[in-house]
Amino acid sequence: MTSIRAHEFISLDGVFESPAWTMEFGFDPRMGEAIGALTADADGILLGRTTYEMFAPAWRDRTADEDPGAPFFNDTEKLVVGAQELTEEWASTTRLGPYDVERLRRLKDSRTGSLYVSGSGRLVRGLIADGLLDELHLFVYPIVLGSGARLFGEDRTRFDLSSAETYDNGVQHLVLVPRS
Repeated sequence: MTSIRAHEFISLDGVFESPAWTMEFGFDPRMGEAIGALTADADGILLGRTTYEMFAPAWRDRTADEDPGAPFFNDTEKLVVGAQELTEEWASTTRLGPYDVERLRRLKDSRTGSLYVSGSGRLVRGLIADGLLDELHLFVYPIVLGSGARLFGEDRTRFDLSSAETYDNGVQHLVLVPRS
């Protein structure tokens, strides 16, 4: 069975939407190392349609010289969850269709290794609610935005803190495991 691990950049008030606001904090190299460790054993990328549509044009033409993450994003199988047709082309992509918990359970049961999720907040919320997410890596920025789409809704969800690290730019990396 595969494990599903997601990472999100969020504000103190839980906003994950349009993370351009993270730029003022810079990107600590240790954050890149943490994300690299998260993707190291992933043999697939699971994305929501909106994140896929943003990632495809941003990554598909990048080279390893431009960004060390480019080979992972471009060469790894991408599985996209979403009701709408995809408007962007990107190598090694399979559209899974609308969110379907049973289809995702079968996918998880049929694979080994891990699936990596980046962004895709609505997908991550569904995976948490349906007990399909194994690890949640939150990169929490020390800012309150006051508005924007939030990762967590009204449902009570419990997590165990597996580890935490604070970077020089003030960002905290929390590794959370949903409680059963």
